[in-house]
Amino acid sequence: MRRCLLLAFPFFLFNCNHFWGNPYKTSLPPRIVPVLNDSLRVEPANWWTGMKWNKVEILFHRPGIAEYGVRLEQGRGLKILKVEKYDSPNFLFVTLEIKASAPAQKLEFVFSKGKHTFTHEYPIRARNTALKAQGVTPRDVVYLIFPDRFANGDPSNDHIPGMLQGLQHEKDEGRHGGDLKGIRDHLDYLKDLGISAIWLNPELENDQLEASYHGYAVTDHYRVDRRFGSNAEFRELVAECHRRGIKVIRDVVLNHIGDNHWWMKDLPAKDWVNQWPDYTNTSFRAPALVDPYASEFDKKQFNDGWFDKRMPDLNQRNPQVANYLIQQAIWWIEYAGIDDFRIDTYSYSDQTFCSNWCQALREEYPNLSMFGEVWENAVPVQGFFADDQPMSRGNFDSNLPGMIDFQLCFAIQDALTKETTWTEGASKIYYVLAQDYFYKDPYKNLIMLDNHDMARFFTHIGESLDKYKTGMAFLLTTRGIPQIYYGTEILSTGDGKTNWGGFRKDFPGGWPGDAANKFMAAGRTKDENEAFNFTQTLIRYRNATPALQTGKLMQFATIDREPERGLYVYFRYDETKTVMVVLNFSNNNKVLETRRFAERMTGFSQAKNVLTGEIVTDLTKLEVGKNLPLVLEMER
Repeated sequence: MRRCLLLAFPFFLFNCNHFWGNPYKTSLPPRIVPVLNDSLRVEPANWWTGMKWNKVEILFHRPGIAEYGVRLEQGRGLKILKVEKYDSPNFLFVTLEIKASAPAQKLEFVFSKGKHTFTHEYPIRARNTALKAQGVTPRDVVYLIFPDRFANGDPSNDHIPGMLQGLQHEKDEGRHGGDLKGIRDHLDYLKDLGISAIWLNPELENDQLEASYHGYAVTDHYRVDRRFGSNAEFRELVAECHRRGIKVIRDVVLNHIGDNHWWMKDLPAKDWVNQWPDYTNTSFRAPALVDPYASEFDKKQFNDGWFDKRMPDLNQRNPQVANYLIQQAIWWIEYAGIDDFRIDTYSYSDQTFCSNWCQALREEYPNLSMFGEVWENAVPVQGFFADDQPMSRGNFDSNLPGMIDFQLCFAIQDALTKETTWTEGASKIYYVLAQDYFYKDPYKNLIMLDNHDMARFFTHIGESLDKYKTGMAFLLTTRGIPQIYYGTEILSTGDGKTNWGGFRKDFPGGWPGDAANKFMAAGRTKDENEAFNFTQTLIRYRNATPALQTGKLMQFATIDREPERGLYVYFRYDETKTVMVVLNFSNNNKVLETRRFAERMTGFSQAKNVLTGEIVTDLTKLEVGKNLPLVLEMER
């Protein structure tokens, strides 16, 4: 989420009922006065046996609950380790230990205050063996979906009584009605394109007055926004994706919440969120954490300042806040089968907490390859937050496997829009990749041409189909995990100069009555089909070519003189295959002499043009059209 995101609306608090309500029956011992627990809120609502995170801190919320004692009426292999209360009299935090020998069961918490008592049945479930936490790897191609803007599969959830914002389809910043069913209805489209993972912008409840469509102001961590669907529908979507061989990535927001979050009307403790004498915005200056000359004030303002007046900054140094955020992430993996996490505004959070969060999840699910959003303007600042990076941070390790590689995104955008010089244009890519030593494993970085917070790629490059092909060829053949923003494959446009909705348009065909259905070839223009088919061809080739997934990368320095000015050459290779990529970022057709690439070309007598199927028999000179890519599979 970008720092210019604004959610300007009056501070509004309302009575938010828990989505589980009270499904548990109250069991009352004889001769005591019953206390109704209809207002009891419990998070997480259950836990599982056999978890490494086996000391779960359960939040109980109801008026006056801090005055009650709590004990277990029954429970095998279970015990209460501690009970804590804080500033609000309406919270209790109960730490429950679940021993390795504990079976699945329904235990009973008993709350007592004098003669008044009530009980709560708490399920300890057997772990489900369904596919989950697979982790996203360089073998995947990720498709980023804005749920509100992809497809409206269930118009019945467009308006939810009691929620603050209904359908405003005519407004760019309003809710348009896209939902989980709309995504599920089009999984075959994604599978046909070659997609193996989807990343959804946050689907959790954002019950805010305005701009609630984007999802980055969470108001309930344990509930899918009902305008998208239900928790059960989200779990069904994940299961349906898995049946098609598609992974699901959750977009998790650790740094902040929406100001209408149910906590905000009754904070458990005064330091649950970071407080200032007067409203203080974050500085948006992540370099303060890297800068050897930075002031402590700059560091504090960056980390503890609020992202927006309507986005309270969570104090992750508070142990209950930290546990809550760790547990809700684990809970969703177990409940819904999520495969990985994209971590929003990663650098803005307390870094010790982030390290602990990542470590806890990776210990529970070793295959997770999470990637964090660090939107900055230099590789050292971006790389500073990565796992085992080489900069001196004492004994500190972020435990974060991957980054969202903004630097490589900016480099390919520059290459396609600026003339090549010693440092600019095509040279920018060369310099950025030459700094990959800042990462333990740069192949775990998520790479992109655009995303939900920036102008559409096709708009950025002046709506040139040739440049589109060059950018897409780079995305799908260089190192890392490629991510395609929904609609990029059909040349979606939008610059967002007037509002953020400008590059978060509806996918044409996702709404009843749309003039064209671009999920189908018949609904697309000639250029749109050409772009789609080009992208599909390259994705399918990449999916079938391990050398483009996990193979080594060798790049050759850009030349700031003719005839090579504007050309960028690299190879992806493993023991079985070598792929040569030549990208022409100039406005002239080029003939490339290949003598200086002998290190990777020796022994090959011909090559197959991956994009056309043509066999190239003379490898001494290669012709590359202006603003176009050449992708060759070398043959002996």
